Amino acid sequence: MRTISLCMIVKDEEELLEGCLESIHNICDEIIIMDTGSTDRTKEIAQQFTNKIYDFEWIDDFSAARNAAFEKATKDYILWLDADDILAEEDQKKLIELKEELDGSQNAVSMLYRTAFDEFGEPAFQFRRHRIVKRSCQFKWHGAVHEYLEVNGPIIESDISITHRKHEKTERYMNSRRNLEIYEGKLERKEKLSARDMFYYANELKDHNEYKRAIIQYHLFLASNKGWIEDEIRACFYMADCYSRLGNTKKELESLSMTMQFDLPRPEASCRLGDYQMKMQNFDKAVVWYKLALERMVKGGQGFTHISYETWYPHLQLCVCYYNLGQLDLAIEHNQQAKKYRPEAESIKNNEEFFKMHLNEQ
Repeated sequence: MRTISLCMIVKDEEELLEGCLESIHNICDEIIIMDTGSTDRTKEIAQQFTNKIYDFEWIDDFSAARNAAFEKATKDYILWLDADDILAEEDQKKLIELKEELDGSQNAVSMLYRTAFDEFGEPAFQFRRHRIVKRSCQFKWHGAVHEYLEVNGPIIESDISITHRKHEKTERYMNSRRNLEIYEGKLERKEKLSARDMFYYANELKDHNEYKRAIIQYHLFLASNKGWIEDEIRACFYMADCYSRLGNTKKELESLSMTMQFDLPRPEASCRLGDYQMKMQNFDKAVVWYKLALERMVKGGQGFTHISYETWYPHLQLCVCYYNLGQLDLAIEHNQQAKKYRPEAESIKNNEEFFKMHLNEQ
């Protein structure tokens, strides 16, 4: 069995760190904590799980901190997590099984990262990240903000999921201008932003409600033709969000359509275009888009997935469309399909009751 070092960078994580480490410490053979300036009980909590706690002088560079943590690792493989991440019990078991299967021929393992959940606790948004890497490969982190781990060679795409926990501290972080200021500091120093930096700088502007500036940056990013295709697609979606906030429906629709320059229509684009047609009461046109969403499911790969757009949501919208088109049998059928994914959803239950009453009246 291969050994695993857990490497983390932390700062003021007293509210989250214990839960994270509780979910993983029995699986890892070594825990490396790189503290970037905590003033709370973070180190005290970490000491319950490891004595390998180090200080890192913060230099506005997440990659530098993560690389410093990786350099302290001594085991065969390195796993990285953030303090607001946790492994559910099922995923802990899967990771134990994976650990037994690792034989040294694999350079990396990717896992699903679930960052949003619906009201029933089911994952709503997820994407893949490389979470385990072979230490001897000496893979490095790149980028001062929204850093990425550059890997190559044999990679396992596992079905293990890392759960990102929403928390008050996470909300404070999202509202912080720290990342935005790091990017703008680079620009003030006349440093050239990489394509990836341009994309994430635009995201930071969007998240801070600076929609017009964000749109400019998204266009600059797309014009560079140097971005990862998934980032290019998301840039189009995020531009659509910005235009929506600005009340410019025409540009919003154009941005959604731009996603199709990079790939076949993604379910998210199809559903959002279907939503527009349904809003305009063009139910026959909306049907085309929702059906396309169900036909074009994004599986595997490293892409970002809004799960609802390829599962229950287009079925529920088709239910409404077919009812308005006078096709009751199809409306009932799609409501039943939506129920398979969300059996407790009030909207679906209400539809069932409505259809029962409607049929009894006939």
